[in-house]
Amino acid sequence: MLERQIYVDYNATTPLRDEVKAAMIADLEVYGNASSLHAAGRLAHARVEEARNAVGTLLGVPPRDIIFTSGGSESNNTVFQTMRRLGSGPDGRVLPEGRTELITTAIEHPCVLNSAEFLKTLGFKVSFLPVDEYGTVKLDALKAALNERTLLVSVMMANNEIGTIQDIKEISQLVKAAGAWMHTDAVQAVGKIPVNAVDLGVDYLTMSAHKIYGPKGIGALYVRKGAPLFPLIQGGHQEDGFRAGTYNNIGILGFGKAATLAVKEVDRYGRELGVLRNRLRDGFIERIPHIKINGHPVDVLPNTLNVSFPGAEGEAILLSMDMQGIEASTGSACASGSLEPSHVLLAIGVGPELAHGSIRFSLGWGVTTEEVDYIIETVVPIIARLRAMSTLAS
Repeated sequence: MLERQIYVDYNATTPLRDEVKAAMIADLEVYGNASSLHAAGRLAHARVEEARNAVGTLLGVPPRDIIFTSGGSESNNTVFQTMRRLGSGPDGRVLPEGRTELITTAIEHPCVLNSAEFLKTLGFKVSFLPVDEYGTVKLDALKAALNERTLLVSVMMANNEIGTIQDIKEISQLVKAAGAWMHTDAVQAVGKIPVNAVDLGVDYLTMSAHKIYGPKGIGALYVRKGAPLFPLIQGGHQEDGFRAGTYNNIGILGFGKAATLAVKEVDRYGRELGVLRNRLRDGFIERIPHIKINGHPVDVLPNTLNVSFPGAEGEAILLSMDMQGIEASTGSACASGSLEPSHVLLAIGVGPELAHGSIRFSLGWGVTTEEVDYIIETVVPIIARLRAMSTLAS
């Protein structure tokens, strides 16, 4: 058993906050089906609506515009499948005169990229916008791609690997001027930076509870009033018919508690986690030569640091850190096990060899200054040793 365990993979998932865990345990007795009309059902329904109010408050939107889902992937798929319905005729084929072009970026989460690729197989045209060296969407490329046939633009608000934050409000204005629908995957942004969906001007926004210290298996999709939506899951009347299935009471209640905490703490999160992230970044820069910090230097999530260590292989770094009690990531948790270099790092111009030597440190509540200093002290000799081995091998 290691003497210490330092978890710095909060972008992959977060632990349940004690307050969230306590709220979920207290509500384990709320067993009624929220769709039932008897007392137990009415109590469950009331708790579900309390959670909906909390999530709506976190996003600055009316609670009626919040639809509970199983998580970010389902929410994103729901949006893309809605576009499929809008752009296809009754026989399922693409309408020749309709809006059948979609625009997204080269650095999206796999559930968006794969959804877009699937629609391509059905006849939709999809453009994947390039990004600059910091991971920022090139607005000139967006303006050039927008036209009278554009149906949807989907741009993630903050990247899960490098933390770069996009100007979604400006992007939305360009998209709305072109008459298209606007979606943002804000799974990594919500709870870490202030997010107001109305101010952003988006039609759809995705979030997930387990990124904000809530339970796994529950998420939400914000749908602006008037925006089209077709259910991904057919069945009963739940969520006004837009998402069938018996309500996940405990998950929803935990989500609501996590959202309530996030509303109160998002500003402090940005300040405190930003200090720790910068301490870690500066420590690496001062102590380890020839490294590359990936992501935007200013417009970046306060908790996310992606570093390339030339001359050292990412998995070797990761395993060496793990042996010293440090748990980080080589990139997206959804791509773990893949031998391919990060598509995000390749998109920002990081070569395959350097991409394979990159580590994502994503901090969260509970990480201390002492732990950040321990990470620095531990990683410095690890990189020196691995680089020496690499030199010997060559």
